[in-house]
Amino acid sequence: MATNHQNDLRVPIPEDQPHPKQLPAEEEFDYSQRGQWLRAAVLGANDGLVTVASLMMGVGAVKQDAKAMILSGFAGLVAGACSMAIGEFVSVYSQLDVEVAQMKREKRMIENQEEKEKEQLPNPIQAAVASGLAFSLGAVVPLLAASFIGDHKVRLGVVVAAVSFALVVFGWIGSMIGGTSVVKPCFRGLFGGLMAMAITFGLTKLIGSSGL
Repeated sequence: MATNHQNDLRVPIPEDQPHPKQLPAEEEFDYSQRGQWLRAAVLGANDGLVTVASLMMGVGAVKQDAKAMILSGFAGLVAGACSMAIGEFVSVYSQLDVEVAQMKREKRMIENQEEKEKEQLPNPIQAAVASGLAFSLGAVVPLLAASFIGDHKVRLGVVVAAVSFALVVFGWIGSMIGGTSVVKPCFRGLFGGLMAMAITFGLTKLIGSSGL
């Protein structure tokens, strides 16, 4: 009887509550698996926006010719995309070499752990493609913003506005894909981009007006 009484005292788990060992599908997903290409894509997109926009703002600080701004931005797009892709490939490949060497030194790793580690190894080609394409995508924004504006001052303002909006959008997309908070990534990207454009414009204007 004592045993039956103890069994009756057990509190049943309500049906509408998940089992302690069961997690919702969203919580079970490992967002770190996206870390390799997400980091390269976010970095490339922001670099494309900020680098090309800052380059165009610098040229616009001393020249009012729209063609000069657009050509300098296009050159920055091509050079930057190639540089980002090659840089990511070399960097991630170096990381891959380090991790593979570390795995070889760990002789006692059990089989399932080895398979998990292999799945998480960095992919240099994936990182290079993501970085290069994202840089090009980001760089297109200031180029398009400046292509159809005749007035010089309006053109500069439109470039700043378009790039600021794109920085917020890219920050939001990155946070959604990575499953992180939205406000901080958007603010960091926007603040950094505005600072880069302002510094480049100001210094180029200063040097250009000094007659150097």
